[in-house]
Amino acid sequence: MKKVAFHTLGCKVNQYETQAMSELFEKAGYAVVQDTEFADVYVINTCTVTNVGDKKSRQFIRRAKKSNADAIISVVGCYAQTAPKEVLEIEGVNIVIGTNDRGKIVDLVEKCSPEDKINTVDDIMKVKEFEEMSVQEIKGKTRAFLKIQEGCNRYCSYCIIPYARGPIRSRRLADIINEVKRLVENGFKEIVLTGIHVASYGKDLEVDENLMAVLRAVNSVEGLKRIRLSSLEPTIFTADFLRELVKIDKLCQHFHLSLQSGSDRILKSMNRRYTTEEYREIVRRIREVYPEVALTTDIIVGFPGESDEDFETTYGFVKEIAFSEIHVFKYSPRKGTPAAEYSNQLDGVTKHVRSEKLIALGEELRRKYQGQFIGRAMAVLYENTSSDLKNHIEGLTENYLKVIVPFENSLEGEIRSTLLQEVKNEYFLGNIL
Repeated sequence: MKKVAFHTLGCKVNQYETQAMSELFEKAGYAVVQDTEFADVYVINTCTVTNVGDKKSRQFIRRAKKSNADAIISVVGCYAQTAPKEVLEIEGVNIVIGTNDRGKIVDLVEKCSPEDKINTVDDIMKVKEFEEMSVQEIKGKTRAFLKIQEGCNRYCSYCIIPYARGPIRSRRLADIINEVKRLVENGFKEIVLTGIHVASYGKDLEVDENLMAVLRAVNSVEGLKRIRLSSLEPTIFTADFLRELVKIDKLCQHFHLSLQSGSDRILKSMNRRYTTEEYREIVRRIREVYPEVALTTDIIVGFPGESDEDFETTYGFVKEIAFSEIHVFKYSPRKGTPAAEYSNQLDGVTKHVRSEKLIALGEELRRKYQGQFIGRAMAVLYENTSSDLKNHIEGLTENYLKVIVPFENSLEGEIRSTLLQEVKNEYFLGNIL
């Protein structure tokens, strides 16, 4: 039996697509092994959001070739899409696929020899249909990611993703529901709806369907206990949207609202389509409906032209909003984006100092948010053995709090009322009630 190994970088969408490709190989008779093991085929699913993603991709390609000099190495994903010639020139790479036509990967591998160089990357801007890559079974998890949408039409000035993923394409609602039902039949209790720009779902469809239509349909699937949404554009949270959202009784009270900057001047330069005042009102509106909601976000520091005053304004705005968690990124110029050509680029030291200061604030805000739940009983969906504590199992509350309790086999896949006793770093120690 031939062996295939996958190495996945980047977002939850990439993880979903890796699982789908993995199943294609399994159907063809391959055994899927860890990416550190000897394999006949190595598939690297790349990310290109930052320069670090490109670098990690190249490092793994070299490592894979050392593991087996005769292996077929296929590179897929965003880095492959935006720089196919560069990727194909890397020693050891045989196949470059990009972000479309990944359903053909097994056929391409089967016809490839270790000396071949195959580039299937085409103009992603001409792709108008969602590439159906359903997942039949996810192993060892009780929370499944489900891709419902592809592409982005927003063109933020710093972001390479619209050029890597192409225009928005929405998955057919019937295909979404069929996959949800399969996952529930396989024991999954929670579905995370994900995509490149989930809020734009349905805008490319001729039928009158949008994200709310998806939520209603998924909510009606019998046996499903929880629905979670991946990153959302803040502007989707209109008063009308929230009025309908509260009717989705399986929805988790956790929203990832991308901010990127707390300075209106920088937001405009980033081509973000809201102001801080609009963002503030959106948060107020959400908390009015969900008082204990977990609000997480992304912040970019060191964007071209970001002054000390801009950064301090961002710092103050983040503190005011009191996010439950923030993800801080140092601005990374991406060739092909408008911001990469801006003349007022910032130095690495400034980016590092600002990043560290914002990360420290994020930890302070996280502890503050966690503190209000100490001594509370919360419903926790237990998933797998803990990587933080031996002989313990971990899970998540609806509002994305990680809880760890002593290991019990019977807990995996169960939702149990748990007393949150104390906070340890990024998680709670709990006690099953």
